Amino acid sequence: MESYYILVLTAGILVVFVLLVLIAPDSHFFKGEIPPDVDQPAKLRFYHRMYTLMEILAKTLNQLGIVEELTLIRLITDGVPACPDSQLFIKDLHFDGVPVRIYLPREPSASKRRGVIFFHGGCGIFASIRSYERICRYIARKSDSVVVSVGYHLAPEHKYPAQTLECLSATVHFLKTAESFGVDPARVVVCGDSIGGTFTASICQELGQRTDIPKICAQVLIYPFLQALNFNLPSHQKNAAVAFLSQERTVHFVLKYLNKDCSLKEPILAGSHVPESINLKYKKWINADLIPDVFKVGYKPPLPTLFLPQVHEEVQELFEPWVSPLLAEDAVVCGLPDTCIVTCEHDVLRDEGLLYKKRLEHNNVRVTWHHVEKGFHCALGFFGYGIFSFPSSRTIIDHAVNFIKCY
Repeated sequence: MESYYILVLTAGILVVFVLLVLIAPDSHFFKGEIPPDVDQPAKLRFYHRMYTLMEILAKTLNQLGIVEELTLIRLITDGVPACPDSQLFIKDLHFDGVPVRIYLPREPSASKRRGVIFFHGGCGIFASIRSYERICRYIARKSDSVVVSVGYHLAPEHKYPAQTLECLSATVHFLKTAESFGVDPARVVVCGDSIGGTFTASICQELGQRTDIPKICAQVLIYPFLQALNFNLPSHQKNAAVAFLSQERTVHFVLKYLNKDCSLKEPILAGSHVPESINLKYKKWINADLIPDVFKVGYKPPLPTLFLPQVHEEVQELFEPWVSPLLAEDAVVCGLPDTCIVTCEHDVLRDEGLLYKKRLEHNNVRVTWHHVEKGFHCALGFFGYGIFSFPSSRTIIDHAVNFIKCY
């Protein structure tokens, strides 16, 4: 009963905050730029204001001791429950202790189906299987695949690298048991967005050399986070203050995910966490010079910064391939499966996708690349909500589905 009253109180406060979104006269109160050429800018501005106020609400309720800050934000990012789907069997299971939800087409198949393993985004601290319900259902229906959505446990309660390890365990389990779900183990695709793209890249790198399990046949990376060395690439500058995922918030969420002191944000943004030896080693892979000129309009190379050894020592995890898959050695990268990369123009992580594309191609990995000109980070999360969605949401998911259907 107590939880019921908390929800009622929270709902009441939410109504007040929605009204504030509509009437707030000072747009400077809401930090975040809305590019004029982004997908439906007025709608995006409204959602951004909503989210900004939700964060304030979460912090306020946390300070009052009513609801934990992360609890409320997670409740919001879970989205609205989806209606029943007559075309799919949907089951909740556990793979080696990891929660998963499986979507199986009801229509009988003459042969074994394709399998798709999906890792959701959310910075490793937000979102859930339910958040991506509409997305996974759509993939299952449109590609006639058995989809496994992995509900890895979230940080900071479950410390890194628990999330990667759980994604790895669930993937290995499915590869070994695929036939029991009517799936051809040689036709398993791994897919993820944002940090889910990080997990996808990491798992494919980790399993690429394994000979005791079936090979992953392809991977789909949707605006993935792939490196934590350089936060001053052209897309970081261009989209430094864009709604939802700004340059500053990217580093903030990475530190939250790794359970680090968020006061390290400023020196990391400046690049003070990277010694010269590491910069020199990875310059051939992470460098603004590798970005096509069309994406560097207005770019200004950052000034040299002072290396801070104490910061470097605090964030050693940033240099691990499980956090920064772009740092994997060529011997690992050359063994990766066919890859689809989807980037968005209005996304701080755009250039990470471009750099990984170049690395894969350099190592003779087949790459399909789609760039969504009006897209923004988090666009996929709005998919399936009708008029509340964005055209770019559909564009992104259709690129993924069309690629998946080739395998």
